[in-house]
Amino acid sequence: MTPPPPSLGELTATSFRIGCLGFGGPAGQIALMHRIFVDEKKWLGEAEYLHALNYCMLLPGPEAQQLATYAGWRLHGVRGGVIAGGLFVLPGALIVFGLTWLYATLGTTPLVAALFYGVKAAVIGFILEALWKVGKRALNSASDVAIALLAFFGLLLFALPFPLVIAAAASIGLARSFGAPLTSAEPKAASPKAGRAFATAFGWAAIWAAPVLAALALLGPDHVLTRVGLLFSKLALVTFGGAYTVLAYLQQQAVEAEGWLTAPQMIDGLGLAETTPGPLVLVNQFVGFMAGWQAEGGGLALAALAALMASWCTFAPSFVWIFAGAPFAESLRRNRFAAGILKAITAAVFGIIAKIALVFGIAVLFRASFETALPAGITVDLPDLSTLDPLALMIAAGAAIALIRFKANILLVILACALAGLVRLALTPGA
Repeated sequence: MTPPPPSLGELTATSFRIGCLGFGGPAGQIALMHRIFVDEKKWLGEAEYLHALNYCMLLPGPEAQQLATYAGWRLHGVRGGVIAGGLFVLPGALIVFGLTWLYATLGTTPLVAALFYGVKAAVIGFILEALWKVGKRALNSASDVAIALLAFFGLLLFALPFPLVIAAAASIGLARSFGAPLTSAEPKAASPKAGRAFATAFGWAAIWAAPVLAALALLGPDHVLTRVGLLFSKLALVTFGGAYTVLAYLQQQAVEAEGWLTAPQMIDGLGLAETTPGPLVLVNQFVGFMAGWQAEGGGLALAALAALMASWCTFAPSFVWIFAGAPFAESLRRNRFAAGILKAITAAVFGIIAKIALVFGIAVLFRASFETALPAGITVDLPDLSTLDPLALMIAAGAAIALIRFKANILLVILACALAGLVRLALTPGA
């Protein structure tokens, strides 16, 4: 028997909990929401959740925040979507803001670095748990496994554009659907109205654009607030594939073109975002803060406004895509061909997450890597095995076992891993 939908208060409390525990980047956050919304609360069914995930993977921007917004919209309409999507970001945004302020004023400290050391290793465990869960749901046939492998190697060896990988998976899914048997459909619901969807999209787009247009009108096109708003609004339209796909472009624009921060500072910001709850693209908030902090006449007030502008222009577009497009996505759930396409995309998502896990694992578990050449002019980055960090590997493995085998409390896992980093600092102060 399906439990009744939650009250708005229950949804708010649960969304805040997810926002506080959303470590591990998109993979870990998607797994966390599945654990809570589907397994624990049973507010969404397996098919509903996977359909929402597939739709969000097709959108530009942070897919995990969009998934939270979609879940909230399914449970309580627009109010639920705003609450779930907003609270998914808010706790992490506040933490990143505080840490960025400390970073800008005090720089890195051994204590903070030690805490990050343990949590970074724990993130590997979260991603492995996500792969385990997504794999059980997505890899149900040999063709699903083949799609996942093609996505993984296409990204790893050929650096294929993410939209191309998704489009290829969709094409395979469509082809498979022609031979699929017809299944009993759910009762047909009223089709969404295009006019209403357009009005919804226009209204939320106007809300998204309002701060940028205000900065442009009041401060001019060259002011740092205007430039931050324009850059991150542009990024919100092209970030297909999540945060990792946009980092190179962001570094090019923020570091090389705008000079808002240095390359090492950019890497430090990514480290902050990777080891705090919330979307990985909270690195955008770090970049916005540093842009305001280091601007002529800058300081905490300007830095805070620039950080807020960067975050707004990163996350507000999600409400446009979900509130205007989700009704159409729901109607497609009853379409055999759309279901086939989205199922194939889910298999590709497994390969995409696996590629992210490999790249992040090399960065966290090894102190050095090298580029090696393969036939046909292909190059791939491989770890230097002699630089393996045994303690980081033990922390990552322990976190994965605790989460997958024992279904341990996420917060306790994070605290234990952070404590391991502090113990390492105490035993080897120079490490």
